[in-house]
Amino acid sequence: MAELTVPDSSSTLPDSTASVTAPVAIPAGSVGVVAPRFISFDEPLALTSGQVLPSYELAVETYGTLNEQRNNAVLVCHALNASHHVAGVAAENPKDVGWWDNMVGPGKAVDTERFFVIGVNNIGSCFGSTGPASINPDTGKPWGAAFPMLTVEDWVRAQARLADYFNIDKFAAVMGGSLGGMQALSWAITCPERVEHCIVIASTPRLSAQNIGFNEVARRSIISDPDFNGGDYYAHNTVPRQGLSVARMVGHITYLSDDDMAVKFGRTQRAPADNGEFHYGYDVEFEVESYLRYQGEKFSTYFDANTYLLITRALDYFDPSRNFGGDLARALEAVKAGFLLVSFSTDWRFPPERSHEIVRALLKNRVPVTYAEINAPHGHDAFLLDDARYHSVVQGYYDRIAAQLGLGERTKTTGVLA
Repeated sequence: MAELTVPDSSSTLPDSTASVTAPVAIPAGSVGVVAPRFISFDEPLALTSGQVLPSYELAVETYGTLNEQRNNAVLVCHALNASHHVAGVAAENPKDVGWWDNMVGPGKAVDTERFFVIGVNNIGSCFGSTGPASINPDTGKPWGAAFPMLTVEDWVRAQARLADYFNIDKFAAVMGGSLGGMQALSWAITCPERVEHCIVIASTPRLSAQNIGFNEVARRSIISDPDFNGGDYYAHNTVPRQGLSVARMVGHITYLSDDDMAVKFGRTQRAPADNGEFHYGYDVEFEVESYLRYQGEKFSTYFDANTYLLITRALDYFDPSRNFGGDLARALEAVKAGFLLVSFSTDWRFPPERSHEIVRALLKNRVPVTYAEINAPHGHDAFLLDDARYHSVVQGYYDRIAAQLGLGERTKTTGVLA
């Protein structure tokens, strides 16, 4: 089981596991400089596939303080390429700001003056939790292609053990965007007694055929890279950079809207020929090509290819209605949480219609649900960005949770309790 002793305080510095070599400017509203904890679980984890993970470690960051009643905890589930580093400034890299730092912190929508927020890196990932690059205890070598297949439900089961580790019987809220929203939805279904509120943002109850198709193109680009070596590239001291780069390029296109790309890039040429004409070749001609190549190449330097394969396949498998004849309402019959769903008008990866489907299924079961559809131009990535309307919706919902739990009122400017 877990090895560490649970403190009631934040994981912000000072922390014996981290150090800062130079002064760091901390912006107002930040949780400050943070460092992860690594929590080990020795009990085998039975997986949906029938395989078993004999033991595992989770990388975790926490912000705020767990109260005496232990009822103010919020679990934040991450999307495909994110991690446990949800908010604050990473101790090992002052330029590394949490991926949802605009959402989580003192006085922010998820107010760490009132809530104890947990960010967890899922098993199978490459940011500290046990994954394909970790050592397989049976062989003494990296797991590589032998790492077990995973599902969203497997992540929820691992996270439930993390909740046990913190002695949290019930989360005030489980929230996430995109793939994180799928995990939040799965929490409400599989652990209904342990979730007071479920917050699902820019997500879906299942992938469309088109989305599965995009994932397959991305996977094939990795698998067909000569440096992939059947997934055991660690032993060959190689990285399938080209395949991973192309996979990221494909994914990145789906995260942006056509309008957003038009505004950012249009048909602007990167570096026209001296006479202003095209170069008439296959090198970069347009700004959008340069941008996508840069994003792909950067991604290939820090993300693990096997992790990309695992997580995109877990996305494909997710469908809570599968065992209910495709009836999502039946799949949601047991939920007890209140719900907030948010979608974005130009998100064509997980369009508002998918959120409408969840809303209808919840209403059919008379589950309390709040829904907001934000008219935003940024496509799927809008859930990560600063949009005052979007953040106000989330903040208002958390204010309701705080009132329900008696956690105090927000002071708008500082986040200090009134």
